[in-house]
Amino acid sequence: MAQLISNVSTAVDQILARLGPDISMATPLGLGKPNLLLNELYRRIKNNPSLSLKIFSALALNPPSPKEDLAKRFFVPFAKRHWGVDYPELQYAKDAEANLLPSNVRIHEFYFRAGAAMNSPKLQQDYQSINYTRVAESVYNEGVNLVVQMIAKNPKSETARYSLSCNPDVTLDLVDLYRAGKKNVLMVGMVHPDLPFLGGEAEVPADFFNLIIEDTTIQHEIFALPKLPISAADHVIGFYASQLVADDGTLQIGIGSLSDAVIASMLMRHQNNLLYNELVEQIWKNGKKSSSLPYEKSPFKEGIYGLSEMVTDGYMHLREAGILKREVIDEKSGAKTYLHGAFYLGSKKFYSWLRELNPENFSGIRMTRVSKVNDLYDPHELVLRMQRRNPRFLNTCMQVTLLGGAASETLENGSVVSGVGGQYNFVAMAQELKNSRSILMLRSVRESKGKRFSNIVWSHGHLTIPRHLRDIVITEYGVADLKNKSDEECVKAMIEIADAEFQEALVKKAKQHRKLSLDYQITETAKQNTSENVKKFIARGRQSEVFKAFALGSDFTEVEQNLVAALEPIQNLASTPGVSAKLKLFAWALNGLVIDANPFAAELERMDLIKPQGLMAKIYRGLLLKVLNEQKIYEFN
Repeated sequence: MAQLISNVSTAVDQILARLGPDISMATPLGLGKPNLLLNELYRRIKNNPSLSLKIFSALALNPPSPKEDLAKRFFVPFAKRHWGVDYPELQYAKDAEANLLPSNVRIHEFYFRAGAAMNSPKLQQDYQSINYTRVAESVYNEGVNLVVQMIAKNPKSETARYSLSCNPDVTLDLVDLYRAGKKNVLMVGMVHPDLPFLGGEAEVPADFFNLIIEDTTIQHEIFALPKLPISAADHVIGFYASQLVADDGTLQIGIGSLSDAVIASMLMRHQNNLLYNELVEQIWKNGKKSSSLPYEKSPFKEGIYGLSEMVTDGYMHLREAGILKREVIDEKSGAKTYLHGAFYLGSKKFYSWLRELNPENFSGIRMTRVSKVNDLYDPHELVLRMQRRNPRFLNTCMQVTLLGGAASETLENGSVVSGVGGQYNFVAMAQELKNSRSILMLRSVRESKGKRFSNIVWSHGHLTIPRHLRDIVITEYGVADLKNKSDEECVKAMIEIADAEFQEALVKKAKQHRKLSLDYQITETAKQNTSENVKKFIARGRQSEVFKAFALGSDFTEVEQNLVAALEPIQNLASTPGVSAKLKLFAWALNGLVIDANPFAAELERMDLIKPQGLMAKIYRGLLLKVLNEQKIYEFN
């Protein structure tokens, strides 16, 4: 039976007493980390060189810490409101990202928060490139002796009932491996009163743990992601993708603005189908539509079943809209299930929805192990194949080659941005299931330091998805169907969805390497692939209140939403090197100082710039007024 402990400090005493000086610990990715426990354990070991700690995990979540004063003026008040003044940031993650880890602590992550480890040599060196489904096996082989996890307790039950809630993903597989190998591992659960209690395989008995911490002083917010704006390019990509989601099908989708864009267009397809079809006709009128793809544009009559390693707000919106309603029979419990997930992460609204599920919605969500969600090969493989009808596996990536390979987590120089996660598994699974498609989404262009770069490239040294698994690729310029196509057909299809600025160089490279006929000419349609044309299409939709920046809601106030839009071009220009960019910023500020501030008083007050003190504050005020005024003019024209 588990030992109940009433405070974190005593729990750390127990851990050190039971395990000795050398601790090898696993803790879940994302939301399931018990921050207070991890911080106390890390503090003790950091201050005692005779102890050592290895941490195996992924996705350490801390609120961003902007360095620039203008960004701080916006973010600090929001962070206090959103995460609370007492949110316990993960200290080992902060030290690691700042290159301040002590020599007796090592961190092995298989998935970073995007970009968080770019400046940390130790994190880059100790990164483990592992498919998500193989993490439990890897951790087991490392000889981990401690597992710590934040858990939920059922507040309505007379007897103590616990749930792995947000993270049954790796924990269930890992415990099975230890039991099969007859090896010991110390299991520690820390109850958080606000963590939603979910059933399915996530519900575990008290004796699943050795120690359970129920500390009544734990009242801090659980980590919630703020909703970010959906760009024009993202909305168009999502609109294309929404036409490929099959009614009576299965959907896997991740997190971020691209995924939000897909959900927003699916909602439009179901709830405002007349407008949706009008926009479908507009976007395809130039004749780029491939007749080989399974496009659909009708409302979701049969509905879809959700199958996702990561369950996010999008599934909440689909359920509430009556789209997420196709049910399968869970092979272990026999329960009707509309969503199988391995872990969840999302907004405050999403967590509140999970806590308040009615009995039908509660029983239909089955949180389970990642090996079941991301793979097929278990004793119930035939059942899993039958459940996963007409599946669409939607994932994002950073770059795609002309031959169809995708780089989703590592830069050309080898620096790891995020991690493989489950992407490879879903792409490979799409090749094995009937009527299944893998859909990779990316923006065709990225901007850095004032320059534009193509995300459609000739080659990449660190592919996440090899070209033999190529399938569907979507940018804001269209859909490329690469499955079962020749290399030349793939090259042509990718050029058709590349930005016009980079097409000639891509064609030259492909011809140089004999993958494209020398007489090939870029089509007139492809030459129209410009950001201006994307904005024109989006503008038509916005006239009907679709394609909004915060189409799925926002954690920002209306004033903050205006500021988010205004700060982006200022920050882009500020990050551009060279004298001309600095002169342009100064000119913007001067122009802004003569603009009437009254219409933007709320924005200036929110940024503490009503009465700016000092030269830099006056420059900030001018910059904001310049951009806010331009946005207002654009809105009414």
